[in-house]
Amino acid sequence: MEFLDPLIKGKLIKRYKRFMADVELENGDVVTAHCANSGSMKSVNEPGSEVWISPACNPDRKLKFTWELLRVGDAWVGVNTAHPNKLVFDAIADGTILELQGYDTQRREVKYGKNSRIDILLENADGTKCYVEIKNVTMKRNLDRSEPAEFPDGVTARGAKHLVELTDMVAEGHRAVMLYLVQRNDCDAFNLARDIDPEYGNAYDKATAAGVEVIGYTCKLDEKEINITHRVEALG
Repeated sequence: MEFLDPLIKGKLIKRYKRFMADVELENGDVVTAHCANSGSMKSVNEPGSEVWISPACNPDRKLKFTWELLRVGDAWVGVNTAHPNKLVFDAIADGTILELQGYDTQRREVKYGKNSRIDILLENADGTKCYVEIKNVTMKRNLDRSEPAEFPDGVTARGAKHLVELTDMVAEGHRAVMLYLVQRNDCDAFNLARDIDPEYGNAYDKATAAGVEVIGYTCKLDEKEINITHRVEALG
């Protein structure tokens, strides 16, 4: 996925009200960017960090920029949670995600479960279905290369609900997959942050025991593009 317009480099002043971030540009101007990330952004919201923002395509939008990337040491991190579904959709279509090949069609945002929408639904003409839920992973509390990224970065009752609904799909005879997309290029595995949300960990254990599959993939990122590259180990 290439960025439509060149990204603009800046320095993070602060992230606040969940969806706003003040950024100082290289020319000294300060702008407020939209932060498309509802999580706590633990480990990726340090004031003074190098950040990259994109200009808004819509001239009438109130916030004229969107926070896209962050540099943590030498690592690039993608913080925009609007991208993972498209990234995964494209990576299935081009054959990068091997585990999700062999289906006739794929659709995004399909209604299912209890008033929910599945991120991607894969289907065959014979009625075979695979429900794919996608989670964006950005947190890494230990920056050693050998250490994993972690999810979640905050308590997520919604995330636990998704695990329950995937379990329900397995009970109905369908395939269900939780795909964790690690949007950072400094780790080869991810793990659950059970200390942050024990209930999510419990839901994860019940879901995997019931047959929900877990897949992790990571990305190559820079100021020009983000692309899914290869599978990473899911430690659980």
